[in-house]
Amino acid sequence: MQELIPTNGFMPNLWEVSGGLTERAWVEIDRAALAHNLNQLKQLLSAKTQLMAVVKADAYGHGATMVAQTALATGAYGLCVATVEEGIQLREAGIDAPIVILGATNTPEQVRAIAHWYLQPTICTPQQALVFSDTLSRCQTPLSVHLNIDTGMSRLGMSWQQATEFVQLVQRLPHLKLASVYSHLATADSPDPTVMRLQHQRFEAAIAQLHAANIVPPCLHLANSAATLTDPALHYDWVRVGLALYGLYPAPHLHPKVNLKPVMQVKTRVTQVKTIPAGTGVSYGYTFRTQKQLRLAVVGIGYADGVPRNLSNKMTGLIRGQRVSQIGAITMDQLMLDVSNIPDLQVGEIVTLIGRDGDRQISADDWAISLNTISWEILCGFKHRLPRVVV
Repeated sequence: MQELIPTNGFMPNLWEVSGGLTERAWVEIDRAALAHNLNQLKQLLSAKTQLMAVVKADAYGHGATMVAQTALATGAYGLCVATVEEGIQLREAGIDAPIVILGATNTPEQVRAIAHWYLQPTICTPQQALVFSDTLSRCQTPLSVHLNIDTGMSRLGMSWQQATEFVQLVQRLPHLKLASVYSHLATADSPDPTVMRLQHQRFEAAIAQLHAANIVPPCLHLANSAATLTDPALHYDWVRVGLALYGLYPAPHLHPKVNLKPVMQVKTRVTQVKTIPAGTGVSYGYTFRTQKQLRLAVVGIGYADGVPRNLSNKMTGLIRGQRVSQIGAITMDQLMLDVSNIPDLQVGEIVTLIGRDGDRQISADDWAISLNTISWEILCGFKHRLPRVVV
């Protein structure tokens, strides 16, 4: 069974719904795998720890609304996004669970939108807290806010040494309600735990300072996906799970911790098959020349869809369970494959670029390794002109 996922808040056009949806290229989303991953992750948590599903960046390219609905139905407590717009999109889809904005918001316009849509912002500085309080002066109900403490990420947040003064300021402001204190780990995916332990110690020290001042935050959270898989001592009241929810591991050494299933597959179709002779250049710049006669297949996907051009002559695809090599420069809308080992290949056949076909599999990690990057970037790179289809 297939179901179309609207992406970026837009409904698909009639042509897509009526049959053209998978004529060129598409992204398949396995809802059952998503639910499986969430259940696997929940088994790592104690009864007091809730799971927050990170669905920013359109749920890492998987479709934020569908992922949010599935995660909440499977037992997630709430959702984390990066921007006000991402939170509004989920509210417009009818989702009423807690939605925490992890990014910084600083303008009165953003504050009013946050209050209107019952979103929960992160407060990073005293100045930001004052803007929020001043803008909300006419509101009857205090706004729940989350305070970010910088324990070593050197990104958003107040220094952990200033946590007590920061929390006290927010508690004095009449229109803000403290919902949580949290921090973010910089190296939780590293086999070397030194920095992670230092950040954990700093977080604990900040909490101890709060307790000494008779301040008990309603909620504490520190763990991302890697920390969730690494150490229960890092779990606190919430864990914020992103990559692992989508079936990928933050690092190879974390594979034994839990059984995850990739949620995304990327597929395309053959649009032309031809035989070309030895000595023929393929695609722009002739970065590939044939050494012998070969069968070439053109498929309808390219760098404008999210297939990085730097994968040219490095990647493979799967057809009928067989691995085939990509050849020549990847172009904006198309790429070419050497299909000499499949002489009867027909136009319209499916090519799997990420996912499983038979006993073989290609993962986002494979692409990331070839490009010296991370799987997060690969997942987030697939553009919205690729329809998302639930299978």
